[in-house]
Amino acid sequence: MKINSVKAIITGGVSGLGLACARKIISEGGSATLLDINEDAAQEVLGELGSRAFFVKTDVSNEESVVNACQTANENMGGLNVAINCAGVLSAGRVLGREAPMASDYFAKAININLIGSFNICKTAANIMQNNEADTDGQRGVLINTASIAAYEGQIGQAAYSASKAGIVGMTLPMAREFTRIGVRVMTIAPGVFMTPMVAGMPDDVKAALGAAVPFPSRLGNPAEFADTMKHIVENTYLNGSVIRLDGAIRLQAK
Repeated sequence: MKINSVKAIITGGVSGLGLACARKIISEGGSATLLDINEDAAQEVLGELGSRAFFVKTDVSNEESVVNACQTANENMGGLNVAINCAGVLSAGRVLGREAPMASDYFAKAININLIGSFNICKTAANIMQNNEADTDGQRGVLINTASIAAYEGQIGQAAYSASKAGIVGMTLPMAREFTRIGVRVMTIAPGVFMTPMVAGMPDDVKAALGAAVPFPSRLGNPAEFADTMKHIVENTYLNGSVIRLDGAIRLQAK
């Protein structure tokens, strides 16, 4: 699939990694619908991206909201062949905090948004994609999830976040195997430390320390590099059922 033929939905699409993917797709001739909860930021972004960009306010953890958003996106773009999951929350905190153990609903929030939200998008988008016309490989669509290197080397304070991202890694292969019958590929990107809005707000010395911890290149990841990886996944049909670490060879320490 060429990037200029992409009709994508992108969760978390109005900022960070999701916005970088939208910019890449739009700049190369495709269309994108941004699924996000931030309506104010969306209006500014739509002005930048132009007429092939759309927005639907969406709560990815709510099944009905996701179904309505995917249907609206399909109608607005005249099709849907790529889904990119970038929506997520950090949910930092120790299991045994100074005052009390972590509340179950705090842990569940990370699971509901990061993991179940990605699952909701994947199943709903795949249900639409299975009706697409197949290409010469029998391909009808591509699903791209965002995990994290914390899925493999979660640090102290990342139990909830790491569990949610490890779940995304764990569902990649079985979902890809199941969707072979409908011609939909499933891939996951596990980014390292990237210059997202959350990191951008940190003090300069903290950002410098984070970048210095990366073996090579010793810097924070650029969201455009995440978008380049997304493009490669879309265009390389033989990529399926795997997780790509995009991290400059960093391996997280305990803390």
